[in-house]
Amino acid sequence: MTERPRTIGIFGGTFDPIHVGHLVAAVNVHFALSLDRLLLVVANQPWQKEGLRSITPAEDRFAMVEAAVAAVPGLEACRIEIDRGGPSYTADTVEEIAATEPGASLFTVVGADAADALHSWERVDVISALSSLVVVNRPGSTLRATLDGWRVVQIEVPALEVSSTDLRNRARDGRPLDYLVPESVVRVIRRRGLYAGGR
Repeated sequence: MTERPRTIGIFGGTFDPIHVGHLVAAVNVHFALSLDRLLLVVANQPWQKEGLRSITPAEDRFAMVEAAVAAVPGLEACRIEIDRGGPSYTADTVEEIAATEPGASLFTVVGADAADALHSWERVDVISALSSLVVVNRPGSTLRATLDGWRVVQIEVPALEVSSTDLRNRARDGRPLDYLVPESVVRVIRRRGLYAGGR
């Protein structure tokens, strides 16, 4: 019998901070596609957000993601973009994972909004050549983007109105983060003093 190829999901983000919306999407994708591994890839320098606001240092964001997924089977915090340094481009990450995992089937996971903006990404042809695109959608939502040439899987996940911007504001103001981010992440935020003073 031939062994099936390993299946690896690549779910990139700033994760500033990671929250239940990210995790619900991740576990649903992992389940729906029966993935061997789902990597939550922490951006080093999120080039599309640079200059728009202050970004929490990458090592702090990685610590939060690591804490969030430590006890979740199949989900892994991934620091490939931090270790590479410089601006984080998904094409570089997909290329690197494809090289280190020969024969694996790769799945790049994005939200519907990101799928609509793929035309603005660097070297999208590399991403489409090396991976399938997984678009995470809310119930009843439809994909607006035309994704000719892509292998596309759409996965519906519960709609959770949680935003990292709101969570940063809540942390800054001392309001509760309970049930919006995992308790393990709340502990990292408090221990490291993140988001104090409007960061």
